[in-house]
Amino acid sequence: MRGVLVRLTDAWTEILRRRSTGSGAYPAPVQNLLGEMAAAVTLMQSNIKFNGALVLQVFGDGPVKLAVAEAQSDFALRATATVIGEVVPEASLSALVNLNHEGRCAITLDPKDRLPGQQPYQGVVPLSIDGDTRMESLSQVLEHYMRQSEQLETRLVLAADDQVAAGLLIQRLPLAGAGNLAGSSSGQDDPIDSHEDYRRIAILASSLQRDELLTLDADTILRRLFWQEKVRRLRSNADEVRPYFACSCSRERVEKMLAGLGQEEAQSILAERGEIEVCCEFCGARQAFDAVDVAQIFSGGVKLPADAAARH
Repeated sequence: MRGVLVRLTDAWTEILRRRSTGSGAYPAPVQNLLGEMAAAVTLMQSNIKFNGALVLQVFGDGPVKLAVAEAQSDFALRATATVIGEVVPEASLSALVNLNHEGRCAITLDPKDRLPGQQPYQGVVPLSIDGDTRMESLSQVLEHYMRQSEQLETRLVLAADDQVAAGLLIQRLPLAGAGNLAGSSSGQDDPIDSHEDYRRIAILASSLQRDELLTLDADTILRRLFWQEKVRRLRSNADEVRPYFACSCSRERVEKMLAGLGQEEAQSILAERGEIEVCCEFCGARQAFDAVDVAQIFSGGVKLPADAAARH
C-alpha cells in the first residue's frame, strides 16, 4: 500500500482571503467542499507526479454550479466556486451540486508542454451510482472514480474548515506479475492476502476523525492509525516544495479570451458599459479594457491561439 498525507494551511487561507475580498466569503458547506477539493488535488498531484496541471471540477444542478481546484506540478494551488442560490447549513454534496442526479465530477490532466494537436486527458464520472444512488461525499466520488477509471483501489479521508484543508490517501499498489491492475497478461491474480491487507489498512484509515485530520501532525496521525503496521515514510517532492497559492491569470490571457470572443461582441459590451472589465474568479485580479485597448486587440496586436481555446 502507498499513502499520502497533506495538510494545507497558508495556501488554503490565502485562497479564502482572495474570495472574501472579492465576491464575498463562501457559505460554510461550500467552503468545506472547496477545501476538500484543494486537499484532494494536492494528494493526487503528489501521487502521480504529473508535469502539468491537475484540475478537479464538480458541477451540476444545485446552488454550486461549478467548483474547481487546480494543482500544478510544483504544488501551486488555486480554487474557486460559483454559487447561485441558497445554500442551507450542513448541506451535503448532493444538496450542493446533485439535486436531480445531474452532478458530475471531472479530472483533467493538462501537460505543461503539450505537443501540437495534443489535448488534455479528461475523465468524467457522475455523482450518482447507476443513475440512482447519490454519493454524499467527495471522498466517495473520488474513490469511485479511481476504481472505474484507473482500476485502483483507493481510500480517501478529506476534511476542511476555515484554517486547514487536509486529506489522507491510501492506495493498493499492483503486484509485479499480477493480473488486471498491473496490466500483465501472465494470467496470475493478486494473492487473496493482499486484498485482506488492503481492507485492513483501509478500515484503519477510515477511522481517522475529522478533528484529528485537521489538528494533528503527520507523525501523530500515522502513529495513531498504523501503530501495529510496518510503515515506511518516504521523501517526495512535497517534502521539498510546500504547496502555495498562485494564479496563472494575466492580462495577455484575457486579451486572447476577448479576441476569441469576437470584435462584434466586444464592441457591443463597450457600447453598453463604456469598458470591458474581467475579474479572475480565482485570485480576484481585475483587468479593464477601454475602446483603445479593444481596438489594439483586433488590429493584430493579439495573436489568437490556433484552436481559439484561450483558457483562464
